[in-house]
Amino acid sequence: MSQHPPERPHEPSGRAYAAAGVDLAARRAFAERLPELLARTRGPGVLADAGPFSGLFRVPVAGFREPVLAASADGIGTKVKLNAAAGRLDLCGADIVGHSVNDILTCGAKPLFFLDYIAGNGLTNEQKTALVRGVADACAAVGCALLGGETADMPDVYPPGEFDLAGFIVGIVERDRIIDGRSIAPGDVLIGLPSSGLHTNGYSLARRVLGLAVGEPLEETRRRLAERPPELGGETLGDALLRPHRAYLADLDPVLDRVKGIAHITGGGFPENLRRILPEGVTASIDTRAWEPLPIFRLIQARGRIVAEEMYEVFNMGIGMVIAVAPEDADPVAAALPEGAVIGRIEPWRGRPVELANLTP
Repeated sequence: MSQHPPERPHEPSGRAYAAAGVDLAARRAFAERLPELLARTRGPGVLADAGPFSGLFRVPVAGFREPVLAASADGIGTKVKLNAAAGRLDLCGADIVGHSVNDILTCGAKPLFFLDYIAGNGLTNEQKTALVRGVADACAAVGCALLGGETADMPDVYPPGEFDLAGFIVGIVERDRIIDGRSIAPGDVLIGLPSSGLHTNGYSLARRVLGLAVGEPLEETRRRLAERPPELGGETLGDALLRPHRAYLADLDPVLDRVKGIAHITGGGFPENLRRILPEGVTASIDTRAWEPLPIFRLIQARGRIVAEEMYEVFNMGIGMVIAVAPEDADPVAAALPEGAVIGRIEPWRGRPVELANLTP
């Protein structure tokens, strides 16, 4: 005779899911806060944002002869661990929006709308709201609609208190004004724009070298973030490491019609990102003496005993964007970008797409 397992006591609706790590009542309470946050970024193209299963955005046709949409998706990597440890989840929004805006800016596109994806385990509604508010503030600053997103509670995938943030951006550019690097030629000038810090890349190495959020207790991480190494000139480690990813839209918008190519210096550093905009038969020669790397990079290099070549392969070293312009446009573009500096030139092929000159140990 077969035996049936004993019946389990009936649990009231919603409590079993909450016990498994997903609190539906808390999710509903959080969702009720979203329309107010998204409303700050709503522009004339938004037809629907919070509420439906999908956001709706009317592609603006006025002023465009042949509009092309540009899209990108990315995350901010393990920097989220430091933002969380410091209690600055609001900074994550500036990081993901800044990174995403820069990615589509490399082809000359301006942002239309943005969507975020937050996945984690055990985040409070206040923490979730801080994350979304940070995204909304950053979107508003660049004139981009926050069209919607998803917040997923994923116990057993993320450890308690851990989370990840990803972003999806869509922008627009006139087809005949797309910047693709095809016209880059020997003699062109490379101008670099300063970064605010590590931006959103290289944090796995930086954390390991500096001993931050690599398994130590949370209070120890916070103590270390508050340290003021002499190499940073009075700044705390937290100040240097948590500074958000700079968005370059406002800087480059006035000169886009003079730009041949734009490289966003993110993961892969100078060699990987510059080569993405170069046509065949040329080498981008970068003079690393043209600017002084930020102190945080010198600190990471010294503590990790990392060779210079690898530093430039992992980090932006103080340059967040590199633009290529024709020689005759170099002076007017440089005048329009007072923070920029000439950091190199395009040379005939030298056996490699990117050449880093004058590296110091």
